[in-house]
Amino acid sequence: MKSFRQELTFRVPKRRELLNITPQVAEALLTSGIQEGLCLVNAMHITASVFINDNESGLHADFEKWLECLAPEKPHSQYRHNGAEDNADAHLKRSIMGREVVVAVTKGQLDFGPWEQIFYGEFDGQRAKRVLIKIVGE
Repeated sequence: MKSFRQELTFRVPKRRELLNITPQVAEALLTSGIQEGLCLVNAMHITASVFINDNESGLHADFEKWLECLAPEKPHSQYRHNGAEDNADAHLKRSIMGREVVVAVTKGQLDFGPWEQIFYGEFDGQRAKRVLIKIVGE
C-alpha cells in the first residue's frame, strides 16, 4: 500500500468564506499516482472546516445565514470563550460543518456522487491555515 501526504495553505482575507478546493485535491491525487484507495482531507485548525456539498452560490449564502443564526459572531460578549480572542463563533461553526471528509478513489479519480465538491470553510480568517490531504491505496 502507498501513502501520500500534502498540505494546502490558505490565507483568506475575510473572516468567513467557503472555497472550493476540489481542483487542488484532484491534483494531489494525480501527483500521488494512487489508483484505488481513500483520500482524507481535513482542516488542521479548530476554526476551519472541510466538507462536501454542491458548488452553488445560493446554497453558500444559505450556509452563511444558517451558521450566523446558530452561532452569531456578535455580540462577542455572549461567549465565555471570548477574551483574548473573539472567535468563539468560529469554533462552533467548525463543529457544525465538520473537520474532514473521506472520498473513495476509483481508477485514479475522486469517486463523487452527482454535484459533490470538496470545500474549505473558513470561519476566522485573515491568517494562514493548513489543510491536510492524505491519500492511501494502491
